Amino acid sequence: MIQIKNLSFGYKKSPVLSNIDLTFEKGHIYGLLGENGVGKTTLLKLISGLQKPQQGLCMVDDFVSFDRKPEFLQNIFFMPDEAVLPYNSTPNKYVHELESFYPGFSEVTFSGLMKEMQVDPDKRFKEMSYGQQKKSLIACALSLGTDYVLLDEPTNGLDIPSKADFRRLLTQMTDERKTIIISTHQVKDVENLIDPIIILCQNEVLLNASMERITEKLFFEYGGMPRADALYSEMQPAGCMNVVANTEGEESQVNIEALFNAVLRNRETIKSLFGC
Repeated sequence: MIQIKNLSFGYKKSPVLSNIDLTFEKGHIYGLLGENGVGKTTLLKLISGLQKPQQGLCMVDDFVSFDRKPEFLQNIFFMPDEAVLPYNSTPNKYVHELESFYPGFSEVTFSGLMKEMQVDPDKRFKEMSYGQQKKSLIACALSLGTDYVLLDEPTNGLDIPSKADFRRLLTQMTDERKTIIISTHQVKDVENLIDPIIILCQNEVLLNASMERITEKLFFEYGGMPRADALYSEMQPAGCMNVVANTEGEESQVNIEALFNAVLRNRETIKSLFGC
């Protein structure tokens, strides 16, 4: 379990996170959503021990993240958006250099993922497209056998079929002991994958809720007319899609992009609805 208590962090005079409290349970794929610059990457770095909180605490299991104890490091992997790769090396060589630090590494899993994503593990990184490099890193991240996998903008550089492969493979890799956190501003890329959803904005957590709780509090109406009480409305070919408070206890299908827009545009209303 990841526990974050009263955590604050900023750069010089620019606060990024302020008194954040969050818990990440095992067995879930969390979506960490927010516009660029709101602290998503910073939060992942704090969890992985690459940054030190200016206030508060970040614990992963029984370890303080910034202490970076070997037992902690071998059970967590952070994949940054822009990784510095050894361009004359290959994915095979790269992952086997990492292998000595991660006792849970599976050669079978790595080879299978590379095959599924149609990337040659013996091809040098400098000869690959950006998308192929990204898929190689995803295969590495998911084959090291860590309980905690932190992915920063993992779908950047992937084409549409590769994004679908990513969602499918990540779902297959999830189990009750693993915690996966996906940080992204491309919310459609993680549709039907993430649960719970955390939305950050300007130093604070605007939403932290499971899909079940979101559908309990909000109703997503498809194909209607624009509504005066809508938290967010969007015209679509089949009619208007509205997000409204679910006062009647109706069931609906969450549209993550519409949810994201509704939260950003109605911060105080969302806080009141979800008790934030």
